[in-house]
Amino acid sequence: MKEDFLHFVWQYKKFNFTNLYSVDGKQISIVNTGQYLQKAGPDFFNAQLIIDDQKWAGNVEIHLKSSDWYVHNHETDLNYDNVVLHVVWEHDTDVFRKNNTAIPVVELKKYVSPEIVDNYHNLTIPKSWINCENEIKTIDDFIMNNWQERLFIERLQNKSLEINHLLLESTNDWEAVFHCLLAKSFGLNTNGISFLNLMKSIPFSILRKESYDVKNLEALFFGRLGLLEDNKEDLYFNDLKKQWNYLAHKYSLEQKIPESIQFFKHRPDNFPTIRLAQLAQLIHLNKQLFQKCLQTNSVKELYSLFNVNTSYYWKNHYIFDRESPPKNKSLSKNFIDLIILNCIVPIKFCYAMNNGNTNIEELISLVSEIASEKNSIIDKFKKAGINSGNSFQSQALLQMKKEYCNYNKCLNCEIGQKLINFTSLKNY
Repeated sequence: MKEDFLHFVWQYKKFNFTNLYSVDGKQISIVNTGQYLQKAGPDFFNAQLIIDDQKWAGNVEIHLKSSDWYVHNHETDLNYDNVVLHVVWEHDTDVFRKNNTAIPVVELKKYVSPEIVDNYHNLTIPKSWINCENEIKTIDDFIMNNWQERLFIERLQNKSLEINHLLLESTNDWEAVFHCLLAKSFGLNTNGISFLNLMKSIPFSILRKESYDVKNLEALFFGRLGLLEDNKEDLYFNDLKKQWNYLAHKYSLEQKIPESIQFFKHRPDNFPTIRLAQLAQLIHLNKQLFQKCLQTNSVKELYSLFNVNTSYYWKNHYIFDRESPPKNKSLSKNFIDLIILNCIVPIKFCYAMNNGNTNIEELISLVSEIASEKNSIIDKFKKAGINSGNSFQSQALLQMKKEYCNYNKCLNCEIGQKLINFTSLKNY
């Protein structure tokens, strides 16, 4: 048993609180369990209790054993001077205030039903994947849908942290931040950070000025990442190299930034050269791309907006100085889906929040038009009986796995709480 279970029991009053007594026989009535702080100091702040007809307002500290008070050195910590009740699973020693009066103690194990304890133990015993893998399919749709909506919002809030940080760095230039996120999305997991740093290293005013010519954008991107430093016979390579040297001098740009670009393990269509060429073409063709994305709430319209190809050279090249069979290298529908999920939706959410608005329903509707992501996590949820029909559902499941299942936070999860409270779990 862990203390977080006792926090859960106290916070949601999952015990017989109508006939509650301290270990020394004082009757206790709970007016307010207090605010669950989840940070340094007592566990619950500003609780209100009546102990033997005397009303108390103060903090509540919770431990597995009373002696943990001394194990954690609370007796020397001023933050614990205002504790009015010590809630424990097992009472093994008295705890005293500085005036030598004992802090009242409630021994919870006398008041919690065996069923809830059993459910907690059965849920948290090690499983092959996640704690509720055998029971999650029993959760009704109403609870699951509400929980998925909360998870989706949490995921967007987490992504907003990076966006707000970029806003500070760019002095609230939303267009610049948008293009940073866009570049990161084009880089995928392998080159995402490198592409992000590339875009951060080029003032957006320069990007805007040079966007009239896609070759200038390619020169900036390839040159800044050190991809034009070799000596090659390729005419287009040398044209870009010459243009990069000119632009670097014109704008006082360093010759390169210290980023490592990875080709390894990528299919040719995902080579960083191709993705940079597509990104350059997209920026070249759409001078107000951020505003267009803000105003668009249809996946179909976004597919049309991002329907771009590479410049002519890349039709028959994947890397410099080596021809390949001609191929149209436009953005695929699946790749645009990733851009929508990782760039457009988060920045639309953050932009609305920063302007005092909410657009959750609009964003849920948007991502619900996108097919579910396909990966090992979504596959395992499917095996557990939870199907993901669209990206709203898959994004929520990924958030739950990452932030709750991976850390055994069943007591903070709507599904875990439901199973502990109401379901008799079998021990598999």
